[in-house]
Amino acid sequence: MTTHFYTASSLDGFIATEEHSLDWLLKQDIDEDGPMAYPGFEKNIGALAMGASTYEWVMRHEEGVWGYAQPTWVFTHRELALPADADVRLTRDDVRSVHAEMVAAAGERDIWVVGGGDLAGQFADAGLLDEVWVQYAPVTLGAGAPLLPRRLDLELLDVARNRSFLCGRYRVVRDGTPGGDL
Repeated sequence: MTTHFYTASSLDGFIATEEHSLDWLLKQDIDEDGPMAYPGFEKNIGALAMGASTYEWVMRHEEGVWGYAQPTWVFTHRELALPADADVRLTRDDVRSVHAEMVAAAGERDIWVVGGGDLAGQFADAGLLDEVWVQYAPVTLGAGAPLLPRRLDLELLDVARNRSFLCGRYRVVRDGTPGGDL
């Protein structure tokens, strides 16, 4: 079981605008069947962790229709409306305790930290983040939500081009040496 942060970023390191918009991303050219694309990645995911801003964006963008089959934990300190007929759980708990629940729910599949660089950073701080996948879009935003507002040492595992995107998959280095113990 692996815990991934899979996301897209502008070239200058932002995953959303200051208004939490992803409009810049949705107009980019990507091959959904190409290397490191979402559909192939998502097939191995058994549970999701999501920040409140990402959750609210998904609900607005999808007009209240929940598009994920996996159980999802939304980390928030406010009350949010939940979609009908979906396994979405609001939590205020620490990522460590929730991660254990997610592992149990995911079975033999992986965990995806869907959105929020700060949330991914909390998983990394707790030693629970194993990989970071970034699809770099050919755009700069100048400001916004940072990719990962933490210092992390990473080891490059794979790189690909998917049409307009430069895609990288990295392992989080925990013991200070590339290829070290996770």
